[in-house]
Amino acid sequence: MPGLPHGKPAGMPCPHLDEALRCRLFGQPERPAVCGSLKPSQEMCGADRAYAMHWLSALERATG
Repeated sequence: MPGLPHGKPAGMPCPHLDEALRCRLFGQPERPAVCGSLKPSQEMCGADRAYAMHWLSALERATG
């Protein structure tokens, strides 16, 4: 599975997600450090997936 040597454009789904939106690289040494450093919190996750996606999209725009 190819890596993302130049990062991922904001708004693009991670190519390492499976059909259930789970990380195929979880627990693998190939998993990017940034993924492991992103710790879920109530502020980030909110009450549902839509809230979390909005929060992550804003983070991508702010850091892209």
